[in-house]
Formats: sequence, structure tokens, C-alpha cells
Amino acid sequence: MRLHPAMKNGERKVIPFRTATMSTQIVAQVRDALFAKELRPGDFLGTEKDLAERFGVSRIVARDALRTLEAQGVVEIKVGSGGGARIARGNARLFAEALAVQLRDELAAVNSTAEDHVRLRELIAEAERRINDVAGFTRASREFHLAVAEASHNRVLVVQLISLQHVSWPAHNPTLTPSVARRVLDAHKELASLIEMRDGAGARRLMDEHVKMIGARRVAEHRDKREKNHACC
Repeated sequence: MRLHPAMKNGERKVIPFRTATMSTQIVAQVRDALFAKELRPGDFLGTEKDLAERFGVSRIVARDALRTLEAQGVVEIKVGSGGGARIARGNARLFAEALAVQLRDELAAVNSTAEDHVRLRELIAEAERRINDVAGFTRASREFHLAVAEASHNRVLVVQLISLQHVSWPAHNPTLTPSVARRVLDAHKELASLIEMRDGAGARRLMDEHVKMIGARRVAEHRDKREKNHACC
């Protein structure tokens, strides 16, 4: 089995889970290895078959995990003989967004002030007014997350979020339909409530699910783009 040692670590716990979350756990383990610097740009992660055998899942599940990582810019995939997934050179840092989101929301629940709470509610109201305006809603969402970062009162996390704005909120957002925007808005409302209640653990759990939803949208955008590029004229 050609698999990077970071994916073979016997100390990592692979917990049985339902089909809906199998690919997510593979993605999470790659993330953890990146943060621990066990994986670096250029490292060979493994093949679809390797990952399937390591995690005891089907190749379809392993393929879904690799596509998610590819869409997020974490890995580059080569098909055919000698192929497999390799950590993307220069792009691995983008995966830090998921951790930064969870950390800043947890810290916001601990460190936020009454003024921060008012600001978050104002931005939610602004986004709701622009629910049918993709560009306007995207801008309002960006401002909301920046306000959450500022409510953490952690300068490092604020700077990190600003540096990742082009990844989190692309100018062209084809999958942001009104129904998706409504789900995003509901998540933002729940997050604001958890921050006001000082529920750091709840905020972190909520944003873990929110990041997964965003990741799924990025996968769909990536797939649609590839299909369009390969479409016959």
C-alpha cells in the first residue's frame, strides 16, 4: 500500500461512522496531519485504493474525499499509471481556514462584548435584506465573519481571515441560490445566539458543520467547472 506515513499513524483513532460522514473523516485526518506538519506541500498522500483500504471504506467514499480535498486546493490528483493524490505546492495553507473559523468563533463566544453582539445582529439583518442579491449577500456574509473574528479580540485570527477572503467569498458564487442563502443565514443567526450565550463549544460545533457545507459547495463548483471545460462544442 503506497500511503503517506501520516495516514498510517497507529495513534490516530479511526472511529466507526455512518456513510454520510466517511469521506469527511478522511478529509479531517488530512487536515490534522497538515496542522501537525506531518504532511507538507509535495508529499504523496496515496491513491484512491490506498485510502479506501486504510479507512476500511469503499473506493467511492475515498474518491469523494479526494475530490473534496482537490476542490479546496489541498491536493493535486494525477490519474492513470503512477497516479494518486499529492499535497498541492503552495496551496496547503488554504485548509487552515477551517480551523481558523472554528477557533475564532469559539473565542468570540468567550471574549465578545455587548457592542459586538449588536454589530453581528445588524449584519444579519443586512444579509436578510439582500437574500436575493448574490453579490450583496456575499458581501454581507463576509462582513459578518469579519465581525465574528473581531469579536474574538484575537488579532492573529483577524489577519488570517482577511488573508483568506478570496477563498472564503469568491466574487463569482454560482451555487449561492436563495435557498442556500437562507440556510447560511439560519446558521449565522444560530451562531450569533451561541456567541451571546457564551457557548464556545456550541459555536465550534456549529461552524464545523457550516464549513462542511461550504466545502460541499466548493466541490460542486469545481465539478461543474471541470464538466464545462470538457464539454463538447
